[in-house]
Amino acid sequence: MRRKTAAPPSPLPQRQGVDPVRVRLPFSDEWATVGAYLIARLSGAGPGVVAEMLDSGLVVGADGRPVGARTPYTPGRYLFFHRELPPEVPVPFPLHVVHRDAHIVVADKPHFLATTPRGSHVTETALARLRRELGIPSLGAAHRLDRLTAGLVLFTVRPEERGAYQTLFSERRVRKEYEAIAPYDPSLGLPRTVRSRILKERGVPAAREIEGPVNAETLIELVETRGTLGRYRLSPRTGQTHQLRVHMSASGVPILGDPLYPVVTGPVPDGDFRRPLQLLARRLEFTDPVTGVEHRLVSGRTLRAWASYEDWAGRPDR
Repeated sequence: MRRKTAAPPSPLPQRQGVDPVRVRLPFSDEWATVGAYLIARLSGAGPGVVAEMLDSGLVVGADGRPVGARTPYTPGRYLFFHRELPPEVPVPFPLHVVHRDAHIVVADKPHFLATTPRGSHVTETALARLRRELGIPSLGAAHRLDRLTAGLVLFTVRPEERGAYQTLFSERRVRKEYEAIAPYDPSLGLPRTVRSRILKERGVPAAREIEGPVNAETLIELVETRGTLGRYRLSPRTGQTHQLRVHMSASGVPILGDPLYPVVTGPVPDGDFRRPLQLLARRLEFTDPVTGVEHRLVSGRTLRAWASYEDWAGRPDR
């Protein structure tokens, strides 16, 4: 049995707040050289791209020395390199810091900004932006919010403490409160607790409710009404993907601006900031596992459809 060893630190600095890619060569005798393995693994990079990176010395080992295409394959060896960062559409909304100390940063994320690098959103993410703006390259996310959801996100300053904060969320020791704008249905009995089993399949945009043991629970409360709209307080007891959006839609009051529920209308194109999903992570309350401080943090954002539905809906005649 091979013993697990800690990965070495990267010899390459971050680029635009984004970590370099780290690759560990598998324990296999299938490849004779580093180049053969990387070209096979990174086949989606395009013809000649990986070979050019190797020839240019852009792939390095843990010691920072360049690794060439003909370097003999050594199972278990770590390699590092920066991937080419394609241009991204800037998200033109501010990212506010609502709390910062030696251990954590809590940011108030705008709609359309992803929490961490993923897919086509890399530099235009809350994590990369905060690393650049605050000068904290070690910053890491303790949890995530959907790209389309605005509100409070907790980041950790020290990598060795990240697990303690992540455990707060996995053990449900963080009180989270969301706000949503959705249609008002006077026949819907509120407050109500929705319990169901939610399944989110990889590669499928929308989650769905299925039969089986409950894994998702949400308390839905009506705060106030304004004509045909309601402002709702949502308190999740669990953290399934798209849980609040699924439960609101299943209750007959889908959140305004939702491109997936109840009907999938397709992903929101990059650069389309017209009608943000009207969902906001309003509050985070928890006992700091490192300092013992009681944190009660509140987002300062206002959901646009509640402030002015005509403005959110894009009605220039109103």
